[in-house]
Amino acid sequence: MPAQDTKARMALLEQELERHNRLYYLEDAPEISDRQFDALLEELQQLEKQYPQWANPNSPTQRIGGTITRNFPVYTHLRPMKSLANSYEWEEVEAFDERLRGILGQAQLDYLLQLKIDGVALSLHYEQGELRRGITRGNGVTGDDITANIRTIRNLPLRLHTPHPPAYLEVRGEVYMHREDFDELNAQRVAQGETALMNPRNTTSGTLKLQDSAIVASRRLHFTAYYAAEAEELPDSDAERMALLRRWGFYVSPHTEAVHSLDGVQAYIEKWREKRYTLPFETDGIVIKADRIAQREEAGSTAKSPRWAIAYKYEAEEAETLLQHISYQVGRTGYITPVANLQPVLLAGTTVKRASLYNYDEIQRLDLREGDHVVVAKSGEIIPKVLRVLVEKRDPKAPPLVPPLHCPECGTPLTKPEGEVGCYCPNDEACPPQVKGRIEHFASRKALDIDGLGTEVVAQLVEAGLVRQPADLYLLSPPQLLALDRFAEKSAQNLIQALEASKQQPASRLLFGLGIRHVGETVAEKLLQHFGSIDDLAQASEEEIVALHEIGQKIAHSLVQWFAHPAHYAQYQQLKALGLQTRAKAKAHLSQALAGKRILLSGVFAGYEREELKKLIELHGGQNATSISKKLDYLVAGENMGPAKLEKAQQLNVSIIPLGSLLAMLPPNPPASSL
Repeated sequence: MPAQDTKARMALLEQELERHNRLYYLEDAPEISDRQFDALLEELQQLEKQYPQWANPNSPTQRIGGTITRNFPVYTHLRPMKSLANSYEWEEVEAFDERLRGILGQAQLDYLLQLKIDGVALSLHYEQGELRRGITRGNGVTGDDITANIRTIRNLPLRLHTPHPPAYLEVRGEVYMHREDFDELNAQRVAQGETALMNPRNTTSGTLKLQDSAIVASRRLHFTAYYAAEAEELPDSDAERMALLRRWGFYVSPHTEAVHSLDGVQAYIEKWREKRYTLPFETDGIVIKADRIAQREEAGSTAKSPRWAIAYKYEAEEAETLLQHISYQVGRTGYITPVANLQPVLLAGTTVKRASLYNYDEIQRLDLREGDHVVVAKSGEIIPKVLRVLVEKRDPKAPPLVPPLHCPECGTPLTKPEGEVGCYCPNDEACPPQVKGRIEHFASRKALDIDGLGTEVVAQLVEAGLVRQPADLYLLSPPQLLALDRFAEKSAQNLIQALEASKQQPASRLLFGLGIRHVGETVAEKLLQHFGSIDDLAQASEEEIVALHEIGQKIAHSLVQWFAHPAHYAQYQQLKALGLQTRAKAKAHLSQALAGKRILLSGVFAGYEREELKKLIELHGGQNATSISKKLDYLVAGENMGPAKLEKAQQLNVSIIPLGSLLAMLPPNPPASSL
């Protein structure tokens, strides 16, 4: 394809992918399937690898993440991001309205009303219509530049959808997580033996500060715009600005409403008092803002809060009920989760019967006893939480709870790994919930993605004695399936075909599907990118695994222990013999000039970003090292390189070279944009 045609194709793919993103995330009117979208995205990725000089920093490919950020630069906000004053009673809202009308000399005011989403405030900066930076609220005066992370948010426009964008635009909004995505993330963490996260808001905040944008992308964050500022010729009405942002590609809550009186404010508050529980995300109140920007400027702010806005906070709904007993669930990895079984109570529009207690430490913290009167709260969450015990109502004879010593499902003595709060059932080969959970995980969408292997089918297969480990799935025959209740000839054949197709899934999916504790999908991809195959990973030491960036001791120990277990290793070998993929696909390279070379960058390189140099090394077949060892081929020394690294490299006789020597190893005239 001629160069100009290639460049035009890349531009067209960018436009089409952004259009389909907008149709899917903002308009709920997709025109193509996920598979077709992924095909277009893969085509653009391949072209960007071949022609990096034409790659756009705001390309749709940036939404999948992959950038590693060691430290986030600090940025000073053009205008402070102040917090809102809170009110909890209607009389306080009336006082706010009276006070603001007095300042402005108005008999009545127009207000813009928005749901107060329980998320993380963010400031976005656009120049000539292109996203340039995303800044956290921080302390209100300065925040962290987390641009690489916010580019992964699917419903956030990387460029404004207008042919005539303002030269500069700042948009403020909220990043948040849907409850369904939060629950799925927690289920994955518990299954991998990790502690459950407490709530979507804190999880969102922590996610935005992760150093690996690929993990951020996997968390499925959302963004809603609530304010447009610092741009030329914007309307004086905030409601009109919100409509303009909507046209430019931002998600603006459809529940935003402009009212012309205090009666309208009260009606909005009452409408959402119960209705907010039907939303897919958490809210904790209503934001009430003067609609006219000129009036806001006139009213001004205090040191902490604007005078022209206030938040009305709903009190978290609580209810008293009886803790009847505590049961214990066994997860896929054998993790034991205590569950509070409650006397049914109506809370936030639904009947609550159970509440997760996370681990035995939480039981001790609350000092729970069976038969206790407890206070539970939902506060918009799907899974209610036990807030406190009403000790004054406790039966003095109620004995303290004792943690279980044996698995409630199979009776095996439980173990408690050192340094962890949870207990585990080690009988992973025969404990029924673990066997079923392991098969479900193996067949799940992010693992081998085997269509037709849902919870009920897996339960049938296990209970019929047909499947005990993943490899057994590939030995199933149509007659065996037809003997089960839920199978007819067509559905049996479809499952056999789906199993055969799953053999072509990438090796990283197989590694994730093995269900090794602490090894999530992103970690599995990193491991395979580095080691090249599951076989090589299985032979690696803890030290070699820990040497990878962001792969900690816990993950390394879990991997080594899993592969050292004879039954586990035999399971893997059987899957390999059945034809599943165990080697990572080779990456496309500009050349093999650095093939097989392990290279470590150290210090500062004038005119170059560290991540750009790492990308260049990979494009020419090299491997970026994270520490100095005997296996290191080159230490590329920049300015201000640490003396300890230099000394260790000299002791190990590692070749120490300047950046110019590294660049000289590459083919003549490498594309400047490779950097």
